[in-house]
Amino acid sequence: MMLLGLDAGTTQFKAGLFDEGGQAVALARRAMPPATSQLGHAAYDPEALWQTACAAVREVLGAVTAGAIGAIGVASMAETGLLLDEAGRPHSPLLAWFDTAPSAQAASLPEAAGPGQRLAIGGIYPSFKCSLAKILWWRDTHGARFEGLRWLSVADYLAYRLCGVMATDYSLAGRTYAFRLSEAAWDGEWLERLGLPAELFPPARPAGTPLGVVRADAAAASGLPAGIPVAIGGHDHLCAAFAVGAVTPGVVFDSMGTAETLLGTMAPQLLGTAEQASGLTFGWHTARARYYWLGGLSTSGGAVAWLRGVLGEEALLDHEEVETLFAQSGSEPGCLLFLPYLAGSGAPRPDPEACAAFIGLSAADGRAELVRAVLEGTAYQMEAIRRAAEALGQGPIERIVVAGGGARSRSWLQVKADVTGCVHLVAAEVEAAAFGAALLAGLGGGLLAGEEEALAAAGQVAEVVEPDVARHEVYQRRYEKLFVPWQQLVLHGEEKEEGVDERVAVRDSWGD
Repeated sequence: MMLLGLDAGTTQFKAGLFDEGGQAVALARRAMPPATSQLGHAAYDPEALWQTACAAVREVLGAVTAGAIGAIGVASMAETGLLLDEAGRPHSPLLAWFDTAPSAQAASLPEAAGPGQRLAIGGIYPSFKCSLAKILWWRDTHGARFEGLRWLSVADYLAYRLCGVMATDYSLAGRTYAFRLSEAAWDGEWLERLGLPAELFPPARPAGTPLGVVRADAAAASGLPAGIPVAIGGHDHLCAAFAVGAVTPGVVFDSMGTAETLLGTMAPQLLGTAEQASGLTFGWHTARARYYWLGGLSTSGGAVAWLRGVLGEEALLDHEEVETLFAQSGSEPGCLLFLPYLAGSGAPRPDPEACAAFIGLSAADGRAELVRAVLEGTAYQMEAIRRAAEALGQGPIERIVVAGGGARSRSWLQVKADVTGCVHLVAAEVEAAAFGAALLAGLGGGLLAGEEEALAAAGQVAEVVEPDVARHEVYQRRYEKLFVPWQQLVLHGEEKEEGVDERVAVRDSWGD
């Protein structure tokens, strides 16, 4: 019996068919509908998304007998969502997670909540990304009334189009800023304080819980047989972490895309001052009975793409040319420091106004040195997140499983292993989020005997990257003596006496 996984990402929609052993039978990718709107903000058209999903499903069905599919799981980007009425008619487009229009509404949320309260309750910080800020923005700009409406995330909406049931999973619910982690339930008192009905959000269930079966109209549109069980897998990063088996102590997941996310698991617990100080966010994992911690860098692969454009003149340098330039920079850690905050900073020191910087430039530096600096600077930032997570007392992080476009760069992976001192395991499954959603659907639908069987099909490794001990020692000294002080200076805007002299002397300070 095969499992179908769907993954609606920011720029691509993926559909994957997987057999019982976890092998991909067929994969299809489609560009997501353009995130534009006549209203001037970033949004996706719901019907265009559904048609994109149907086209991807029809493509993968061309490789198999459709009746062999036992369950369907859906994953998606997190905070993007829309309002539907009780009949399933859209009352808004799919408001994109990356649209900054709700910034004013996000800024008002801490005042309404009281200092520090909401992180302890819901595990995330208020920002323009969170679903609740988008809902309040829609109300303020469109005079919306919410009686009889429901907010669904992208995965929720696709599952609804397939089976006709409105619901979500805990991992997506936790990204709304309206969910109580300790009770795994919506915070009705908080919603009432904001003037929103408690019924605005759909029932929340553990990841992989079957919601219903494919309806006749969805079957006609997608080519799927009616009657196949449908489940919401959850947040795409968390589905991917499940798919690569990074759900045990000491093993974390590094999703290397345009943005980069490091996440691990922890026991469900009250979130206190240590968690608040870490700058990390928290929520229910797609793995059973676990929380996740998460920290990210908005422009990791994005920084590499930016540099490729800068150095490539009329055309972007391809990945092979970037690898060649890195090799030309030598085999030892570089003398140029890059602070990778092209779009602000996240954990462990959130600062949306932070700017990127090259520190220690000289006339001797060229394209190769800039490439090395960008790869090293992003690795330093992920090391900061790793250390923040270890400081929470969850135990040492020894292995990091990587997936995503950035994992194609062997040079980058070696830098990351050398900086952290951790073994890096490259996941064999390219479309990990779709695979995770499929596994969770199989688990929830009883096609897999339990989480152990599901994880046995996960975690296959294509490559192992070991850290170099000597380079690790050099990188750790430079991280502590240079990256951290300059990071604090940039993120907190501190001014030091004789700052100009310190900048001039940076290269001398790289030594032991």
